[in-house]
Amino acid sequence: MNRNWHSLTPEVGNQKSQVRSQRSNSVLCPLSSFLCLLFSVMVSTCPALAAFRAAIVLRDVTPAPLLPVSGGVGPSEPVDRKIGELTVRALVLEKDNTRVAICSTDFLGFPGVLCSRVHRQVSGIPPENILIGATHNHSGPDCYGFPNEDGQTATDVEYLNTVCTKLADAINQAVRRLQPSHIRIATGRARGKIAYNYYAEGRPLATLVNYACHPEVIGPDQGILCPDFVGPLYDRIRKQGGGVGIFMNGALGGMVTADCRGPDGKDIQTWDECIRIGHLLADESLRIVADAPVLKNPTLFCGSATVEFAVESKLLLSIIKLSPLGFELNERGTIAAQVNVVNLADAQILTIPGEALPNIGYYLKRKMHGRHNFLFGLTNDAFGYILTKVDWNSFDRYDYISRTCLGEMTGEIFIEKAIGFVDACPRPESRTN
Repeated sequence: MNRNWHSLTPEVGNQKSQVRSQRSNSVLCPLSSFLCLLFSVMVSTCPALAAFRAAIVLRDVTPAPLLPVSGGVGPSEPVDRKIGELTVRALVLEKDNTRVAICSTDFLGFPGVLCSRVHRQVSGIPPENILIGATHNHSGPDCYGFPNEDGQTATDVEYLNTVCTKLADAINQAVRRLQPSHIRIATGRARGKIAYNYYAEGRPLATLVNYACHPEVIGPDQGILCPDFVGPLYDRIRKQGGGVGIFMNGALGGMVTADCRGPDGKDIQTWDECIRIGHLLADESLRIVADAPVLKNPTLFCGSATVEFAVESKLLLSIIKLSPLGFELNERGTIAAQVNVVNLADAQILTIPGEALPNIGYYLKRKMHGRHNFLFGLTNDAFGYILTKVDWNSFDRYDYISRTCLGEMTGEIFIEKAIGFVDACPRPESRTN
């Protein structure tokens, strides 16, 4: 690193221009290049035979009045209008004595300190069975408390407390609404423009889409607060009969961004482009899941482990120190994150407490044991990028993501602990059809 780290506060504030410039070095993410993993939850037509239950509830968390938006480390940007609504969503699954909540929030990240505030307000589900992720929207309020050059932050702590309360309320309400359900689970490669027919057995409750991509079509610099393409994704799923959508990001590190380039190669950063991408991803998701077999009484398992990471990044240490959210290191100078493994029928889900690079994601999926393997990135915590030691600080393109990574060994620690945890958990169902 060539920067002077003796003045930490200006260093934090000066990241914004680098966040803006990263897009030119991004790995663009056309829909044809990544697998889309999803499952659809439907009301059971034979309630007496279905021990598996599910429900989904959403809450509007659009700030009023509007708040500045954050696209990464550094000061937030002012806004003068909004498009669409920001939401938090809670999908609760239950089988026998196991109950799991899968939650999504329309923010850049949702740190563990906020997850803990949600946990304390939830009854009926143990904290270790509550998975809270972020869509990684670059046009929503700051949930970290990023300081500016003067050490000040635009984070509205009362607003974040309200968000936590609304998410907890959504989880509690979903528990009360649990009803006998079936599921479909599918993995497929998203394509370009398509036509499809979708006829689900029973009334669809929810469609979960797991896809690795940065929702930054609008970004933080246009004075707009919005959910980016995730909002139109949800609208399209609902209008096409897929129930309530819930988006869980994947191994999205390394600036895997939405492909919104026009014919001239320049980004089309408009709401119409958000609609195009969101609708295409929704259509592809419903197409992929349409022919999947209906699973009428799937097994459900949820395991939880704690992984500790050393905090070597001076940039992230300064955020921990200056943020009003109350981040704390333990007595060993490390930070701990909850990691979950969820088995649902023949699918396996592993959570990642940050932005893992795609190579880590592909490796972890190869080591998992489901017919369908899901990675929920930015879930249960959201402290920076996760790189392997051979990628960390290795070349100029990875300069920013190396400095916003906890340390050189972050990826190695997570890979070792995650694989050991996955191997120690029960295997998902096996299915031959």
